[in-house]
Amino acid sequence: MTETDALLRNATRYQASFDKSALPRAPARKVAVVACMDARLNPYGVLGLAEGDAHVIRNAGGVVTDHEIRSLAISQHLLGTEEIVLIHHSDCGVLGFSDEEFKSRLEAETGERPTWSAHNFDDLEDDVRDAIARIRSSPFLRATTSVRGFLYDVEDGSLREVR
Repeated sequence: MTETDALLRNATRYQASFDKSALPRAPARKVAVVACMDARLNPYGVLGLAEGDAHVIRNAGGVVTDHEIRSLAISQHLLGTEEIVLIHHSDCGVLGFSDEEFKSRLEAETGERPTWSAHNFDDLEDDVRDAIARIRSSPFLRATTSVRGFLYDVEDGSLREVR
């Protein structure tokens, strides 16, 4: 049996006790979270969120690109979110490699060069600050006064605000 098969069995168990059909589309806490996809970071657990509380947008590094701006714009304009929380973390896999080297590696392995950027970074705090600046400067986002960024420590589970 594959891991996917095991996950599908979990989905069947989840469905058997499913009671979330009355949740509205709009998140109850009017918050959108952008976080890294790292398996050690559980935004729901860290922030005490339940289903229906917030939009959680995840990607490698928790970077804010046009794709995240798109999701945040939909979240705000169509679904009423008013606050944005960014979460990066220690020991991130996006730290310390070159985007150019990564593209070359993929090209060597596949014969094609990616047109997208991996959006690597060398400093966690600087990238959080850059992400906040990208959000605040976007003409497509209206709720930009409550944008806060944090670093999650994968060693001790703490969350520290980046100023």
